[in-house]
Amino acid sequence: MKLSKLFPALLLILIFSSFNSLFTDTKSALSKASAEEYYQIKTYIFKNEQQEQTTDLYLKEAYLPGLKKLGIKDIGVFKPISNRTDTLKKIIVIIPFSTLEGFLTLDKKLAKDKRYLLAGAPYLNATHKQPPYLRIESVLLKAFSDHPLLKKPILNSIRNNRVYELRSYESATETIYANKVDMFNGGGEIKLFDKLGFNAVFYGEVISGAKMPNLMYLTTFADKASREAHWNFFSEAPEWKEMSSLPKYQNNVSHMDITFMYPTDYSDY
Repeated sequence: MKLSKLFPALLLILIFSSFNSLFTDTKSALSKASAEEYYQIKTYIFKNEQQEQTTDLYLKEAYLPGLKKLGIKDIGVFKPISNRTDTLKKIIVIIPFSTLEGFLTLDKKLAKDKRYLLAGAPYLNATHKQPPYLRIESVLLKAFSDHPLLKKPILNSIRNNRVYELRSYESATETIYANKVDMFNGGGEIKLFDKLGFNAVFYGEVISGAKMPNLMYLTTFADKASREAHWNFFSEAPEWKEMSSLPKYQNNVSHMDITFMYPTDYSDY
């Protein structure tokens, strides 16, 4: 066969191979880009004990079973470790979603679950004169690339003694915030937490919330003494001293909030 006849066929093969490679690379990139989970942090705020009891029962008997029926697992339910400045009771629920669509369609799916509607009736059908909470606050996050999936902590201590530390770091601008996120990922802060055994559950970028731009993360400890020891090790670690002294990572946190919590008896971790 003459080369002039072979050339068009070879050209078609090369073009097809290039497009196939491009499609495969694009598909792989999209898959990698969407590998990170999403998290909703729902904070129920109460003005009296009756509201807290009603919501506690709803979460335990209706909400969590409903979520698990939809394939959502590893749901954390916590209460703040009280201090003298607390004036309102709270329950904090952390829900992981594999996709953003899962978050957006959750309420509609629950509304079709007869068992959920029946078990949650006292809460769902509460009147305006006896609401089950004062308000609900919600934060939506996307997991960090270096910690894309929620990890249940490995703790054997008594639940009421455990310390779950939820931190929020705010930054002055979006650009400075991105710098702090990079410090966790590329800068090695997550690696140091892992090395020192902080039992981190998640690290997430807040994509919708009241204190943006900010990130949040949850670390866990057997008890208060363990928490203090871990943070002492962290502050003295050579990696942290080197990292935190780099000029590019200066002044990237403008405000910090810390919430100490313990898990309820029906929390998954």
